[in-house]
Amino acid sequence: MPIPTRIAVVALAAAVLATSCSANTPAPLTVCTTGDYQPLTYRDPATGRYSGIDIDMARGLATHLGRAVTFVPTTWSTLMHDLPKCDIAMGGISVTPAREQQADFTAPYLANGKTPLTTTARAADFQTVAQINTRGTRVLEDTGGTNIAFAKQHLPNATLIVSQDNTHCFAQLLTGHADVMITDAIEAEYQARKNPGLVAVHPAQPFTSDHKAYLLPKDSPLTARVNEWLKAALHDGTFDRFYRQAFS
Repeated sequence: MPIPTRIAVVALAAAVLATSCSANTPAPLTVCTTGDYQPLTYRDPATGRYSGIDIDMARGLATHLGRAVTFVPTTWSTLMHDLPKCDIAMGGISVTPAREQQADFTAPYLANGKTPLTTTARAADFQTVAQINTRGTRVLEDTGGTNIAFAKQHLPNATLIVSQDNTHCFAQLLTGHADVMITDAIEAEYQARKNPGLVAVHPAQPFTSDHKAYLLPKDSPLTARVNEWLKAALHDGTFDRFYRQAFS
């Protein structure tokens, strides 16, 4: 056999082998996440590494499915637009009727609600919606998502300050650039622990009641498998372990 032909045969065999190996390797589990909502999802701007309760859960889900995991950055404003790029979205996503119309939720894994986050010195001033909904009160919210939706609906008399980056909100409260933030109790409690000087106002009695769940594209073939995995993770203490680690 002439040498060029032999080389061509070897190259073809290598290509077939590579294709075969690739076909036997499951595609990574792609997870849309905002990376700005501690303690559930956080992306370190210096390293790009993700951490948080739902990041740990995502890695556990990928292992359960026998797949690697790839995190896909999104924002609260673009979450529903970005979801078709991903197998699933994870990271403190509230179940809402609008989202349910466009995608499928798993069973809920966390009950929560909106509560004020402010400085310790101002906690007595922001106990009720009526106290917050006054002229001159500066309410800080990140763009997109259910926090700003709550503020627009219930706090029309307050001054709404919109942040393009949720991770910057807490420093703005501490430095006096805003008075109060309405957010989920879990984030309020976490940030109060992380930032001395901030306090979560009555997180056990939030203004609203909602649930967090994982979000999948409509009619995803993964939904049933994710629900089975999630039920087991909630029953066997997996989620509770990640939760305790986040608050330790």
